[in-house]
Amino acid sequence: MPTLTEDFTREVLACLPTDYPWADRFLWLSETDSTNSLLKRLAPAGIPAGTAVCAGLQTGGRGRMGRFFLSPPDMGIYLSMLLRPECRAEELMHLTCASAVAVCDAVEKAAGFRPGIKWTNDLVYGKRKLCGILTELGLREDGSVDYAIVGVGINCRQTLSDFPPELRDRAGSLEMVTGEEISRPKLTAQMLTALYRMNDGLLHEKKAMLNRYRADCITLGKEVSLVRGDSVRYGKALDISDTGALIVEFAPGQVEAVDSGEVSVRGMYGYIG
Repeated sequence: MPTLTEDFTREVLACLPTDYPWADRFLWLSETDSTNSLLKRLAPAGIPAGTAVCAGLQTGGRGRMGRFFLSPPDMGIYLSMLLRPECRAEELMHLTCASAVAVCDAVEKAAGFRPGIKWTNDLVYGKRKLCGILTELGLREDGSVDYAIVGVGINCRQTLSDFPPELRDRAGSLEMVTGEEISRPKLTAQMLTALYRMNDGLLHEKKAMLNRYRADCITLGKEVSLVRGDSVRYGKALDISDTGALIVEFAPGQVEAVDSGEVSVRGMYGYIG
């Protein structure tokens, strides 16, 4: 009998375009600690760009700033892809923004609606978080990029009762939005394709990627609270910088660029992201 691994892999590959060049680099696992962590362990061995790991369950899923990412079995897609851009780290400051747009493209094609993006890395719809994205870099001693990992966790099948009580006011899933079952193999294939296309233009289509991010970003134009440790500042989100920072007006004439590695944002969606 075919295993779940074989079935799911076969379905994903059947949904990929015939010219997708990284089909032999896709790995489905029924369970792992974290797809990002697994690729980080494999990266030093020289695995090629386009290597992607997708898991049915993560026991140690990670989000931004070390937060735990809830990854229940067979409810979502937990996927990470390894890239090897030839550049320095400062040339990839827009990677999270570009990745978020790519995943929006994939969801739109597979589920029939386009989520918004809550700066910097959450996909949202109807005031509910559907997806989180975690990007990580590995650097060489000279400061150049050895690898980049794009990790994506999307809630697909959950109903409201599937979420812990403390998350039910702000968590959502694709099926809660559409009212229909979403094909996870089809969505996985769309994600692989979108991330491949993103990688293809990552270093020379930066301006276009950031413009698309601005168009999808629901944080812009909103009043936000910026949380750094125990300190909270209030302002209005105006724009996204060329490095993916959030441009915030804290008072008339007082405008600053806020980096996602420094603060979390609490805005119209209530939760801290």
